[in-house]
Formats: sequence, C-alpha cells, structure tokens
Amino acid sequence: MANHVLLNNVDHKDLRIITERSARYGDNVRFGLTFSWEFRNVQACYPIVFSKNPESGSFTALAMFGFEEGENLFLDEEGWNASYIPMTIETKPFLIGLQKSAGDGTSDVEPVVHIDMDNPRISDSEGEPVFLPHGGISEYLESINSKLHTIHNGYQGDHEFLSAMTEHDLLESFVLDVELNDGSQNRLSGFHTINEDRLRGLDGAALASLNEKGLLLPVYMAIASLTNLRTLIDRRNALLGT
Repeated sequence: MANHVLLNNVDHKDLRIITERSARYGDNVRFGLTFSWEFRNVQACYPIVFSKNPESGSFTALAMFGFEEGENLFLDEEGWNASYIPMTIETKPFLIGLQKSAGDGTSDVEPVVHIDMDNPRISDSEGEPVFLPHGGISEYLESINSKLHTIHNGYQGDHEFLSAMTEHDLLESFVLDVELNDGSQNRLSGFHTINEDRLRGLDGAALASLNEKGLLLPVYMAIASLTNLRTLIDRRNALLGT
C-alpha cells in the first residue's frame, strides 16, 4: 500500500533516498508511464506502447521493460542497464499532488511534491539527503523537483496529443507472438500502437495541423521505438542462456 504525504522539511528533515537500482527497491516493473515530450529519449531504449482505460476509453503512454508482470529485462546485477531511465521511474518515491491554493478565496489547485513513505527507497541512514541540515533543499531534491515539473507539464500537454491520436483513429490494438530460443511460445497483447496505414492516409491538412502543434514528431518517435521489441526478445533469450 502507498502512503502519500506532503513533503516538508520538518517532518522529513532526516529523510534520505536510496538511489540504487534493483528489484528490492521496486524496479522490477514491466513498464513505466511516459509522455510525448519524453518519447525522443525513451525510444532510444524501449518500445513505446499505449494502454486503453476500458471504462473511460482514454489512453496512456508506456515505456515497456518486459513481457510479463514484474519483469524488467533491463535490470541486472549492476543495476539498470540502459542509457536512459524514464522520469516517472527516476523520481520515485516522489510524485506530484494537487492542493487548493491557500488564502486567495478561490478553488484553484496547485501542484505540490508528495512522497510515498512506504516506498522501500525511504531511509534515515543511507542514500541521498532530501534536505540540508538547516532546512534548505538538497541538490538531489532540486533535480527531482525539476523532473517532477517536467512530468506534470508533460501530462498536461499529452491531453492534446492523445486526443489527436483518438480523433484521427491512429491507435490500434496489437498482438505480438514470440517464439524464444528454447522453443517456448509467448504472446504480448492488451496494448495499442500507431497504425501506420492510417497515418499515411491522413490528408495534407491533417498532417500540417499535427506538425504545427508539435504532435507529429512524437508519433514517429513512437513508431521508431517498436524496433526495441527485438531488444526485449534478445534480452529474454540471453536470460534463458540459449
């Protein structure tokens, strides 16, 4: 269970965060949330797929790390073996929360930093300090705050991106059947990708509109990322030793 609380330099003055990458600290995850602004970096390492909420019909972008629940094929004895780690993974156990603006009589909300106090990275004796001895924020927390700000803005911007994907019917469900070197059959399903035929079928006005809004580049980044499915297969085969 998560235990999200508002971060502050009184209750959390001695807080430290273990930054080592391993399954014992929760990195054995099949995928991580991402957003279109991050696709350029994510596509260098991971397949980008989309998950559809069956109730709302809305989509979420994901960076995929493995084929099965609890599998991260980028984890090894030395840590996370990839040149880039998605920001939503890097910033854990911190997250953005929303609270009402204080004292202005309005119902506006503002983003604030929360922390999951039940996360295994939490420590009071090892890892990176969150606050300085006299209450100021550490360089580590400054870096986290910057990433959280980028994530928050990225999610806000993704409303337009994902709405455009739905408007032009560019997302389709897909199934990937994989035969591993040991002869076992595996199926990846339940996700969506960009339909390249529909993308090619868009008229000039639609393509120009997507480009002007900065939405065409992440489309191509998501398409290019699927070459990394081969990377996942190769890493799984390497674990099998076959």
